[in-house]
Amino acid sequence: MKTAVSLATVAAVATTALAGVAPVKRASTPVVSVKGNAFFAGNSRFYMRGVDYQPGGSSDVADPIADVNGCKRDIQEFQKLGLNTIRVYTVDNTVDHDECMNALADAGIYLILDLNTPKYSLNRAEPAASYNDVYLQSLFATVDAFAKYDNTLAFFSGNEVINDGPSSKAAPFVKAVTRDVRQYIRNRSYRAIPVGYSAADVDTNRIQMAQYMNCGSDDERSDFFAFNDYSYCDPSSFQESGWDQKVKTFTGYGLPLFLSEYGCNTNKRQFQEVADLYNENEMTAVYSGGLVYEYSMEGNKFGLVQINGDSVQELDDFTALQSAFKNTPNPQGDGKYNQTGGASGCPPKQAPDWDVENDSLPAIPEPAKKYMTEGAGKGPGLAGDGSQNAGTQSSATATAGSGQASVSAKASGTGSGSSSSSTGSAGAAAGLAVPELSLAVPAFVSLAIAVSTIFGFTLL
Repeated sequence: MKTAVSLATVAAVATTALAGVAPVKRASTPVVSVKGNAFFAGNSRFYMRGVDYQPGGSSDVADPIADVNGCKRDIQEFQKLGLNTIRVYTVDNTVDHDECMNALADAGIYLILDLNTPKYSLNRAEPAASYNDVYLQSLFATVDAFAKYDNTLAFFSGNEVINDGPSSKAAPFVKAVTRDVRQYIRNRSYRAIPVGYSAADVDTNRIQMAQYMNCGSDDERSDFFAFNDYSYCDPSSFQESGWDQKVKTFTGYGLPLFLSEYGCNTNKRQFQEVADLYNENEMTAVYSGGLVYEYSMEGNKFGLVQINGDSVQELDDFTALQSAFKNTPNPQGDGKYNQTGGASGCPPKQAPDWDVENDSLPAIPEPAKKYMTEGAGKGPGLAGDGSQNAGTQSSATATAGSGQASVSAKASGTGSGSSSSSTGSAGAAAGLAVPELSLAVPAFVSLAIAVSTIFGFTLL
């Protein structure tokens, strides 16, 4: 008996000691949090200098973070460009990502991750049916897989689900997913990893969507808003591209704002927009940088490099972006960010461009509630059967505040955490204007939108 007690005691002590072991923290990637309308790494303003990274593109769905050799091969190129962020559109939530994520962290590089995959995503044509417990389980399992890494900067709850007026009917479901993921992160006692949406490059309802993702009760509001923007086509300028008008439109917006894709390839790319994007007198009071589309050369001809097995050929666009970044330092200080933040007013219905009746959201599907307390369990990975025609959909309307966590999220470093973006009600962004914009959408974007009319998951 004494021996058994001694072993039990030792086991208990060992278990307690192991429970207190925190993930390895790297000085090169301090946790990024939200303050006002900006991101901060510790006490320093954080500007994204990044690329969109999905070798193989939409035609070869694979997990680049699970490809250790490819990851380490490409990190060398990321460092040559001077990057601090990559965006990945698809990962497998059943495999290990430690080696690549740690290598990225050692290189000072953060990850922004899309939680959806081609099989597990909202269907813009049938959003109610595709918003179900099977879908949410996959998203939550991906959160579980990446929440432990300090260099997981943020999660995208959706990408280009809304790409015209009629598809704006899916907005309540996009917002519900964002609410659910934020609640899951807090209920599972993870640090407050920011969650937001990546909007398509369409002027029809971009402003309304930005307002919508930042209106309502605190639990319903996003942590940031991003959009894809291909309107700055070299040779151009801050004024000629219309970016000056977008800055005016979003001035006073209470959430961090950044470009989730940019880099028009209508003409030879010089990346002149980089000098404007990180200019304190032009954009940094409103924008927190952006992500260039895209790292590898795919069928749509946006690539910075050509990948051939283990070798990488740097293309002319690589050299142009490298030069643009090198010649454009970040502003000193805080970049004149909006320290207050605050909620927007919900946009009124303006069919056909904004066809959202009111600010009501669907309640989380009943079978998905257990994940908030029990965890998501093993994810389906990339080989799963899919979720769009599976599972139980929502059967009720959510009440305000129903997305509040039952436990508090862990603090994000020295900042106030991503929840700091949800402390206002009718704050600085309440009067955000909705101007008449007539910027032309490049032909390649129009084609991508036409091809993706049915499904909300899109890789341009």
